[in-house]
Amino acid sequence: MTPRPGPVYGIADAAVLGGTAPAAAAAAMARGGITWVQLRAKEASDAELYRMAAECARALEGTGALLWIDDRPDVAALVGAAGVHLGQEDLPPAAARRVVGGDVWIGRSTHDREQVAEADRDPDVDVIAVGPVFATGSKERPDPVVGLDFVAWARRATKKPLVAIGGIDAGNLASVLAAGADAAAVISAVCSPDGGDVEANARTLCAAAEEGSG
Repeated sequence: MTPRPGPVYGIADAAVLGGTAPAAAAAAMARGGITWVQLRAKEASDAELYRMAAECARALEGTGALLWIDDRPDVAALVGAAGVHLGQEDLPPAAARRVVGGDVWIGRSTHDREQVAEADRDPDVDVIAVGPVFATGSKERPDPVVGLDFVAWARRATKKPLVAIGGIDAGNLASVLAAGADAAAVISAVCSPDGGDVEANARTLCAAAEEGSG
């Protein structure tokens, strides 16, 4: 089955959320209209990550939103996630496929033309992510900014679902979708480290996406 992302792909990043539990943030994103939610917890122990993933899976039950897990195919398989997202330094997609089976989608981060072409050829990659589109503070060592022209090139280079990530917010989201991305992944624009309203942020982003497609 071909993945069909909504225009906003929310990432519940435990480090960015501060005191807000990822499961609570995931549920709020779903209430706000986001249909793909990724759990990202790079500093968590294995036990903590599994607990957070299981809580997110329960929180999204019945909402229509689908759970993705960052980096960890084993955790994605254990909690019945819809997808797992892999960076360039994570397990190769073929190895991850052996862990998650055929029904779990695999996303792959790409940062240049060679990586996009490789992901496009890879039968185990279902979704291609490109970025960072704009400057971002969500990664300690971000890759070089690729810009909107690269998103447009990637759209021409692959028929697979394309997710853009990096520095995207309500103000520039429409331009990312206009460049050809099927979805814009957001972290800081939806997560609220100060305990702010994640659901309201999600609604704002989804409204910006709808306005941009109108």
